[in-house]
Amino acid sequence: MKIDQQILKIIAVVFIVWVYWFVNPLSFTSEQVFVSAIALLMIAFWTLELLPLPVVALFPILIFPYHDVLSWDSISKAYSNPMIFLFMGGFFLSLAIEKWNLHKRIALNIINITGTSGNKVILGFIISTGFLSMWLSNTATTMMMFPIALAVIKMVETTPSIDSRSVKNFSFCMMIVIAYASNFGGIATIIGTPPNVAFNSYLQSQNHQEISFFKWMAICTPLAIVILICLYFILVKFMYPNTIKSNPEIVQFIKKEIKSLGKMNKAEISVISIFLFTVILWIFKDLLNGFLPIKLDDTRIALTGGLLLFIIRIDKSTALLEWEDTKKMSWGILLLFGGGMALANALEKVGLLKLIGEYIQSFGAIGFSSILIMIILISIFLSELMSNIAQVIVLAPIIGGIAESMNYSGIQLGLAMTLAASCASMLPMGTPPNAIAFSSGMIEMRSMLKIGFIMNLVCIVLIFLFCLYIFPIIN
Repeated sequence: MKIDQQILKIIAVVFIVWVYWFVNPLSFTSEQVFVSAIALLMIAFWTLELLPLPVVALFPILIFPYHDVLSWDSISKAYSNPMIFLFMGGFFLSLAIEKWNLHKRIALNIINITGTSGNKVILGFIISTGFLSMWLSNTATTMMMFPIALAVIKMVETTPSIDSRSVKNFSFCMMIVIAYASNFGGIATIIGTPPNVAFNSYLQSQNHQEISFFKWMAICTPLAIVILICLYFILVKFMYPNTIKSNPEIVQFIKKEIKSLGKMNKAEISVISIFLFTVILWIFKDLLNGFLPIKLDDTRIALTGGLLLFIIRIDKSTALLEWEDTKKMSWGILLLFGGGMALANALEKVGLLKLIGEYIQSFGAIGFSSILIMIILISIFLSELMSNIAQVIVLAPIIGGIAESMNYSGIQLGLAMTLAASCASMLPMGTPPNAIAFSSGMIEMRSMLKIGFIMNLVCIVLIFLFCLYIFPIIN
């Protein structure tokens, strides 16, 4: 009987980890070697995608209580961290925006404003995709923009007056920007991409002061904008220029799509009102807490906005958001956060994080700037090969241990690692948006490697500068 390849890989990984546990090559204590073995098992399963990521995230709650690493009570708390509910509230808002087509209205109107020459269309897609990705998942944003981009490319291709080189460059740029702008736009807010929430969850689980929604935006939104500006100029001014002038057919297509949406209906107005209400509370939370008897935090605000969507109805039988709509929600991401925090707690309890930090410190006096750039480099290129959410879950506690042992800011180093994890640009498997754009057939691997490597370098420099100079001012 032929054994499935996936089963063979699972058996091989489990056997290798068992040998490591049995031999204990690093002479850890019994608790340390056990926890490190489970960590290696989870990392291998995540990296090789042997099981769904959320399923692997359940390993700690299944294994650790039986070996007295963590109690049932303490480990279950990791799966109900407030940051998980912050992301849940953000998911509810995203679902409502998508359900009532607000995302499409926003994107089309931005493109209509920026203009319809080749460069202006690309700019419009960068702005609209980047903005939407601040509030929606980067995967959902890319999937939403994908058919609109294909329709615009089709119109350009059928225009006889445009030379073939310009068409090819324009098509490549359109596909690449909906992927990269989704990735880069997501770093601007805490709820923009799962790694951001995972890192903030780790900070909270370690009794650190997590980064507030407003403070995150103050640091990361300007960074995202600068990266997106660099993306535009590198693509259309230097590497893949086009000579496409304003096209009446594209103008008509955009106007037709906007017209088909009609005027904003009651549901759209209600959703955008709740969305703006939630964002305003996030931004002015600290100011309002000086006057309100109940103290607001980012999680309560997110859940308030999310629950209002279920409460407010557009007619007697239809709410802005129905429970049926949540079938589209990425519930597995919430489990992934919990599993990551549980693993981090176990690594902390048995002293492995402290050991890692002491080991790195043993190499001698390493300046903060050197450590910072090293972490960014490792994070951005590692994220080309593995899930960025799994990467942040694994690296956050390690970096925390390094920072503690070397008396550096764990938040500053961890933020740099987290931002870099969302900027993978070289390979289709780096992020889901990359894979979606690559599936169009308009992106050659060689071209993606070239522009991706350049954007990785741009992101490394900008993340380094922002985290080194801007973070201390705002923090």
